[in-house]
Amino acid sequence: MAASELYTKFARVWIPDPKEVWKSAELLKDYKPGDKILLLHLEDGRDLEYRLDPKTKELPHLRNPDILVGENDLTALSYLHEPAVLHNLRVRFIDSKLIYTYCGIVLVAINPYEQLPIYGEDIINAYSGQNMGDMDPHIFAVAEEAYKQMARDERNQSIIVSGESGAGKTVSAKYAMRYFATVSGSASEANVEEKVLASNPIMESIGNAKTTRNDNSSRFGKYIEIGFDKRHRIIGANMRTYLLEKSRVVFQAEEERNYHIFYQLCASAKLPEFKMLRLGDANNFHYTKQGGSPVIEGVDDAKEMAQTRQACTLLGISESYQMGIFRILAGILHLGNVGFMSRDSDSCTIPPKHEPLSIFCDLMAVDFEEMCHWLCHRKLATAAETYIKPISKLQATNARDALAKHIYAKLFNWIVDHVNQVLHSAVKQHSFIGVLDIYGFETFEINSFEQFCINYANEKLQQQFNMHVFKLEQEEYMKEQIPWTLIDFYDNQPCINLIESKLGILDLLDEECKMPKGTDDTWAQKLYNTHLNKCALFEKPRLSNKAFIIQHFADKVEYQCEGFLEKNKDTVFEEQIKVLKSSKFKMLPELFQDDEKAISPSSATSSGRTLLTRTPAKPTKGRPGQAAKEHKKTVGHQFRNSLHLLMETLNATTPHYVRCIKPNDFKFPFTFDEKRAVQQLRACGVLETIRISAAGFPSRWTYQEFFSRYRVLMKQKDVLSERKQTCKNVLEKLIQDKDKYQFGKTKIFFRAGQVAYLEKLRADKLRAACIRIQKTIRGWLLRKKFLRMRKAAITVQRYVRGHQARCYAKFLRRTKAATIIQKYWRMYVIRRRYKIWRTATIVLQSYLRGYLARNRYRKILREHKAVIIQKWVRGWLARTYYKRSMHAIIYLQCCFRRMMAKRELKKLKIEARSVERYKKLHIGMENKIMQLQRKVDEQNKDYKCLMEKLTNLEGIYNSETEKLRSDLERLQLSEEEAKIATGRVLSLQEEIAKLRKDLEQTQCEKKSIEECADRYKQETEQLVSNLKEENTLLKQEKEALNHLIVEQAKEMTETMEKKLIEETKQLELDLNDERLRYQNLLNEFSRLEERYDDLKEEMTLMVNVPKPGHKRTDSTHSSNESEYTFSSEIAETEDIPSRTEEPSEKKVPLDMSLFLKLQKRVTELEQEKQVMQDELDRKEEQVLRSKAKEEERPQIRGAELEYESLKRQELESENKKLKNELNELRKALTEKSAPEVTAPGAPAYRVLMEQLTSVSEELDVRKEEVLILRSQLVSQKEAIQPKNTMTDSTILLEDVQKMKDKGEIAQAYIGLKETNRLLESQLQSQKRSHENEAEALRGEIQSLKEENNRQQQLLAQNLQLPPEARIEASLQHEITRLTNENLDLMEQLEKQDKTVRKLKKQLKVFAKKIGELEVGQMENISPGQIIDEPIRPVNIPRKEKDFQGMLEYKKEDEQKLVKNLILELKPRGVAVNLIPGLPAYILFMCVRHADYLNDDQKVRSLLTSTINSIKKVLKKRGDDFETVSFWLSNTCRFLHCLKQYSGEEGFMKHNTSRQNEHCLTNFDLAEYRQVLSDLAIQIYQQLVRVLENILQPMIVSGMLEHETIQGVSGVKPTGLRKRTSSIADEGTYTLDSILRQLNSFHSVMCQHGMDPELIKQVVKQMFYIVGAVTLNNLLLRKDMCSWSKGMQIRYNVSQLEEWLRDKNLMNSGAKETLEPLIQAAQLLQVKKKTDDDAEAICSMCNALTTAQIVKVLNLYTPVNEFEERVSVSFIRTIQMRLRDRKDSPQLLMDAKHIFPVTFPFNPSSLALETIQIPASLGLGFISRV
Repeated sequence: MAASELYTKFARVWIPDPKEVWKSAELLKDYKPGDKILLLHLEDGRDLEYRLDPKTKELPHLRNPDILVGENDLTALSYLHEPAVLHNLRVRFIDSKLIYTYCGIVLVAINPYEQLPIYGEDIINAYSGQNMGDMDPHIFAVAEEAYKQMARDERNQSIIVSGESGAGKTVSAKYAMRYFATVSGSASEANVEEKVLASNPIMESIGNAKTTRNDNSSRFGKYIEIGFDKRHRIIGANMRTYLLEKSRVVFQAEEERNYHIFYQLCASAKLPEFKMLRLGDANNFHYTKQGGSPVIEGVDDAKEMAQTRQACTLLGISESYQMGIFRILAGILHLGNVGFMSRDSDSCTIPPKHEPLSIFCDLMAVDFEEMCHWLCHRKLATAAETYIKPISKLQATNARDALAKHIYAKLFNWIVDHVNQVLHSAVKQHSFIGVLDIYGFETFEINSFEQFCINYANEKLQQQFNMHVFKLEQEEYMKEQIPWTLIDFYDNQPCINLIESKLGILDLLDEECKMPKGTDDTWAQKLYNTHLNKCALFEKPRLSNKAFIIQHFADKVEYQCEGFLEKNKDTVFEEQIKVLKSSKFKMLPELFQDDEKAISPSSATSSGRTLLTRTPAKPTKGRPGQAAKEHKKTVGHQFRNSLHLLMETLNATTPHYVRCIKPNDFKFPFTFDEKRAVQQLRACGVLETIRISAAGFPSRWTYQEFFSRYRVLMKQKDVLSERKQTCKNVLEKLIQDKDKYQFGKTKIFFRAGQVAYLEKLRADKLRAACIRIQKTIRGWLLRKKFLRMRKAAITVQRYVRGHQARCYAKFLRRTKAATIIQKYWRMYVIRRRYKIWRTATIVLQSYLRGYLARNRYRKILREHKAVIIQKWVRGWLARTYYKRSMHAIIYLQCCFRRMMAKRELKKLKIEARSVERYKKLHIGMENKIMQLQRKVDEQNKDYKCLMEKLTNLEGIYNSETEKLRSDLERLQLSEEEAKIATGRVLSLQEEIAKLRKDLEQTQCEKKSIEECADRYKQETEQLVSNLKEENTLLKQEKEALNHLIVEQAKEMTETMEKKLIEETKQLELDLNDERLRYQNLLNEFSRLEERYDDLKEEMTLMVNVPKPGHKRTDSTHSSNESEYTFSSEIAETEDIPSRTEEPSEKKVPLDMSLFLKLQKRVTELEQEKQVMQDELDRKEEQVLRSKAKEEERPQIRGAELEYESLKRQELESENKKLKNELNELRKALTEKSAPEVTAPGAPAYRVLMEQLTSVSEELDVRKEEVLILRSQLVSQKEAIQPKNTMTDSTILLEDVQKMKDKGEIAQAYIGLKETNRLLESQLQSQKRSHENEAEALRGEIQSLKEENNRQQQLLAQNLQLPPEARIEASLQHEITRLTNENLDLMEQLEKQDKTVRKLKKQLKVFAKKIGELEVGQMENISPGQIIDEPIRPVNIPRKEKDFQGMLEYKKEDEQKLVKNLILELKPRGVAVNLIPGLPAYILFMCVRHADYLNDDQKVRSLLTSTINSIKKVLKKRGDDFETVSFWLSNTCRFLHCLKQYSGEEGFMKHNTSRQNEHCLTNFDLAEYRQVLSDLAIQIYQQLVRVLENILQPMIVSGMLEHETIQGVSGVKPTGLRKRTSSIADEGTYTLDSILRQLNSFHSVMCQHGMDPELIKQVVKQMFYIVGAVTLNNLLLRKDMCSWSKGMQIRYNVSQLEEWLRDKNLMNSGAKETLEPLIQAAQLLQVKKKTDDDAEAICSMCNALTTAQIVKVLNLYTPVNEFEERVSVSFIRTIQMRLRDRKDSPQLLMDAKHIFPVTFPFNPSSLALETIQIPASLGLGFISRV
């Protein structure tokens, strides 16, 4: 179809914009051919009339569908043009935070200016082995593609990293190198990378500087070749540098700096070692102060200097050479301060004793006068003679600067050479991958010679890039066998010809440099004359005659001619170089020692950046003319040669392109400046790649992908069985123009825009289908609604009518009822009213009559009471009047009588004074006296009476007096109180007066208060009522609170329980972490052990060439064996012969200290041997003397019996010792002797073995005799015992008297008593010996624990060391251990030799003693006595024993047992035909027999051989799941048997009584149980690795890529990366493949009898691997993050859960390991719009980290147009809600994580005695016991 047909209404287009570069708009009406204006609607809401160009009439670019926005590969876009590329990059960078994007074969990397967690080792592992198009774009994907193609195609590779300063080139190159170092699998990969990275600080210090765009800008390019061997492991590296900007040494622009090293030196000038350099502040030197910005914010130059020096040390630059480098750099700074004075216009001079020059000469160790002279003069040579000519001040300054640049370039070159020497490897390089870190296209306001060289290099690189892209396109077309025509792409060969061809710019520049009076102006005129108007790419500026313009592939660049000639010449005076060569400073001539050969680009550039090679500058010997000619090579010429060499290198490799983009000039994180981005995209060739792709067939689909995507456009009759023909038929109908597509062998190729057209057709079809479906569904829904409403209406009507009828009937009934009710009600009302009135009338009458009667009664009563009151009042008044009158009368009488008495008294007083008075008075005195006398008598009588009364009264008075006195005192007190009270009364009266006033006020207030009180009372009552209500409410609240408290108590209880559960879980997690840490250490130690074995084998192969037929066996022990210090006899027996077979001349020289130690030990052993021999002789003499004394004693029967019993005990013990010693001797002779002596068939061996056999037979005979003697003694004891036990001594004496004639019985009885005593003493001695042995064993256990701790400490120390030191330490430790073991073995050998000699002597002695004893017995016992004895002879029948569950084997058959049972056993046959765990049962039964024999050596040897053999089997067949599973099961069963039969109560709970009888009796094998547990852990980890290797290729394909539910997920358009052919597809795995593999694993483990708990742990680990690998790939693949893929994942997970249910493994914890994957799938399917959705997502995804949730949301990609993308605001909302969540920042799950394994005790119910050994195992040499 025509392109114009796509410009319909609502179509979106891109229009140019001066600010945003491109702006999106929407068509408001269809475009018709001939229209000059397009009506557009902008995104900001404005409408715009867009005028088409009348000449070209080009329509604006169409915008891609939203479904294609954000694609990984730009070539997947339907419309390939600049705005589409820019928009796609912006969406990925800003919205999705993705910095990498493919553009065909180019990886576009945008600098985020922020650290991102996407470069960890987990990311490297995720990209390792993956095809480039399968994962999201990444620098690791490019590195993996290069590494894979190098390994597959055997072709060198190159990664070309380019971009502006600050775009991230160096970081990208560093990450690529880190990837190679990680995935190469080399032992030295880290070392090479560390060395390369160690070179970064020094290379940055001497090659990086601050510019206006970047604080750490690389001012040179570099090409690092990483070398690999045939196994594709890193072996070394080599660095080549390009384009060093030497002009920066002598000049810096404003706000820029010189190279960092100069400022680092100035910052460190105060260090003692730098005092001699005489440096100071950077502003004191001309070469460091020109930019005016000597300090970089946030950078400490002194610390940087320390890092630079440390890097120099790591690179092997000694301190002397470092100081030499710093001296040269300081000399350059001082040289820049050298000033010149003009003498005239053509000459100049330097002031005498000029300090800067003096310092420079001192540092360089050159002559001051000579340097001063040649800085101001130059030598001119002609054919006849040589002239010395002075130069002007300007020329001298330029010469000084040229010398400084030359010295710096030479120093830079020397450092690069040294770095390459360090990185060089002696191993032959098989292939390499080169990483080129070089500038991109540059254009500034003022462009000079430097920019010209850089852009020239980029023209060459762009040409190579274009040819490579064109070549790939051509190969693709040819591969698919489709017709193709030459694609018209921009060929920059004319631009390159303009620069480098004959009479080109460089040629004319070199020619002008040769002219004596050539200038920049004359060169510019030559350029104009040669190229102006002749070459379309060359232009002249309008306003300048000293500049020219070149049309580069990226943009037009205007170059200023000023300085081109000077920079191209780079004049360095030869005399100045000679002065420096004559320096006494040794390092300085080294820098110029290659100058005699040929000038290299590094020594020839003055101001440009040139290639630094190691080719010398000028020959030392040769013709002067030739030297001068060579010396005149210009910078441009050398740079052109260097560039050609670089292009040859790149053309010989397969290139991979990385284009770094700087998103903004302000270093803001994730900020995108469209103008800057477009400028760089044009300059780096990305848009050219797009244009080349768009010129051909950019869109490619496989037939299956096309069919899956556009099946909706086909009818059922169009679908054929052959997909290719179906696609052809459909395309012919859909696209009429056949030139718009081509059919290849496997793909369909489309022109640009055709996929968008197909997508439009598909969307229209789907939209029409959706409309039809909506129409039908809506009609069905509405009709269904109508029918439902109609049915409801009819029902409602029916019910309403019925309701109305019922209501009417009810109304009639109510009317009738109401009439009756009214009748009766009215009657009732009237009657009631009458009754009320009547009752009220009667009541009123009664109340009225009562009221009148009461009033009358009250009136009478009131009158009566008034009379009474009057009576009492009148009486009271009369009495009151009488009392008042009487009181007045009495008062008057008293007053009158007082007056009369006073008068009479006065008269009496006067009469008394006169005689007459006395006489009158005495008249009648006598009578009176008589009367008085009588009165006296009467009175005396009365007095006596009164006295009596008085006496009585006195007593009463005294008592009353006392009372009164007390009352008086009380009254006095009361008086005082009254006085006080009086005072108080007065005060109180005053207060009363006040109070009265207050009272009045108070009364007033009282009234108000009463009023208030009333109100208050009312309020109080109201308040009380309110309070009551509140009280009621409070009671309710109290009840609610009580209820709440109860609930809270419950909640607290539940919370505490939850906390307890959480703490328990945390403790379990801590335990698992510790267990995991221990198992990881065990795994690491096992890996180091294997590494040590490999190194030892390599060392043996390198040092000792074994003889033919010699089999090398490693004698080292495993880590577990060394921990518990048990040795391997197998290893010893194999190692000793191997040592003896080595030729003496090939032995390694023995250490002298070791030799002296051995010699001293030999001497001590000889002395000990002599002492033991003397002691043995002395004991033999004592035995002989004691025997002689015994023979002299009386020969009585009792003594003989005692002697016999004693000898019997001694013989028994001696026989046991002899047998053990003979076994040890046989073993020692078999194992320890030299092969020549102990070899079967040797004479000495046969003689010795015959002697031992005969002695053994003799001992067996003696043992039988001893048993007979013992049985006789026992029978004699039974005979002499009485029938009944009686304590009466008389009866006992009678019995003894009866047996006097049988004296021998008494003697036998006495002998038996003595025998019992001897037995008791022997038992006590055995008890003591056992205690001593136990104590010795405890000491040995303690020593073993100490040794174990020491080994663990040593292991921890070794793990903390670097790899080289770790290996060296482990080797040193093994050497020490082996030396000690050799010493111990030598001591054992000597002891056994001594034991052999001792045994031989003892054999002779005991044989002689036994013979004498037999003769004595025969002489002492007569035949008659034997006949007369009542005791009959005792027969010893051999009782048939029951099978005890033990297996007996000979020591020499141990290797055969291990070989048949472990090394050569086939797991498949054993698992199918025999009982599970049979090898473990057999081994344990053999261990039981060795324990029964109390043979610790046999136990140790068997267990050691078993462990070593299992390790050998797993090392040999460790990649076979059946083998590893089989031995994991048997190892666990063996471990359980050792626990079950250990005798410990904790393990015997489930045993039967018979099984308890089979427990081990002599040895505690707890330490071996730990060793076996560690071995089982290692086997489990190996099993996990095996199943991981098997499952790994299936997981991604089966869980993600394969469509289990067909037709759910649609296929989106793919880009160029999908056609990568890194690795051929080996077949597609499905979910069924994974389930079949899981079934296979489970069935194998069940057949092998693996513990159910262990199977659950294995299944949990498998499911974790499946979930982790799937989730990691989902997080790294944008094309997998869609709604339909989430449905596929959930279905696949449900199938896995169903598998768990079928196998009864739901409680294994496997389902929980899939929870992150399940939540990720749910996250893909849930709504992602509102805040409620965000809250739901945050609560749902608790197993995912914040980084994973955000990553999934960023990667979410709609497959269809009906899906919506996740908005940036929604993602930010999620981040805000999850910011407080504390989780790991790691993005990917650790797929290599192994859960800590446990081995729960699982006792076996199988009885050992019932086990039968099949003949197929070849174990006929073992027997049942």
